[in-house]
Amino acid sequence: MRDRLAGRIVSLVALSVALEAQPLAGISSEPPANQLTPAEREAGWRLLFDGVSTSGWRGFKKPAFPDKGWVIEDGCLKHERRGGGGDIITDRTFNDFEFSFEWRLSPRANSGVKYFITERRAGPIGHEYQIIEDKAYGFAQPGNKQQTAGFYDILGPTAWQEPRSPGQFNHSRIVVQGSNVQHWLNGLKTLEYELGSPRVLEAVAASKFKDIEGFGTKLEGHILLQDHGGEVWFRNLKLRELPARSPVSPDTTSRGSAAQ
Repeated sequence: MRDRLAGRIVSLVALSVALEAQPLAGISSEPPANQLTPAEREAGWRLLFDGVSTSGWRGFKKPAFPDKGWVIEDGCLKHERRGGGGDIITDRTFNDFEFSFEWRLSPRANSGVKYFITERRAGPIGHEYQIIEDKAYGFAQPGNKQQTAGFYDILGPTAWQEPRSPGQFNHSRIVVQGSNVQHWLNGLKTLEYELGSPRVLEAVAASKFKDIEGFGTKLEGHILLQDHGGEVWFRNLKLRELPARSPVSPDTTSRGSAAQ
C-alpha cells in the first residue's frame, strides 16, 4: 500500500511539472500586441497605434481619419479589400527614427509603408518600403526593385528573404539616421543605402520618380500606410526618435508572434 501511494505521489508530481511546462489553452506566451515593455519605454519607444483607436493618424491632405476603407480589427489597423479611403499618415513628422511594425497580407495583396512624406507634394510620394505577395506577382527572386523590403522602384533588396505566406505576420523595421537608411525583414537587414548618394540619385533618374524634386534626399516627413486596394493588416507600430549620429542596436523591440 505504501509503495502504491508513493508511486501515485511521484506520478502526480510529474504530471504537475508537465502541465506547468505547457501553455494553457487559449493563452499565448507572447507579449500582448500594441503595448510597450518597460525596456522599450526606457529605450525611448512610443506606440503609433494603441490597437483600439485611430488617434495619431489621418488621411493624406485630410484633417481626419477616413470614414471608409480602414477599420480596427483584432488589434490591427486593417485596410479592407477595395475599401477605398486612401492612404493614411501620422499626425507627426519625423527626421531621424527607427520604426518597427508587423504586417500581414491576404493573397495577391499589395501595400507599402512610405516615409519622407510631405503634403507639399501633389500626391503621397515618398520612399516606400514595399509590401507585396512576391510569388503572386513573379517577384520572388533576388534584386527585383518591386520586391518586399526593397526601396520601391529604386533599389531591390541586396539580401533577399522571402516574406511569410499570406495570413502570417511579418516583422519589419525602417531605420533613418543621418543620411543612412536601413530596411529589415524578419530579423534580416535586406537593404542599406545613403540618401543623396550617386547610387541612389542614378537609380532615381531611371525610375518613375525622376521628375519629383528632392526625391532620394533627406527630408523630415510623415509615415504613411498605403491604400493599394488590397487587404492588409498592421499592428505593433512602434517608433523611437534617434540622434543623428548615435549607433542603432540590432533590435530592441518586442516583436510578439509573427506566425499567426
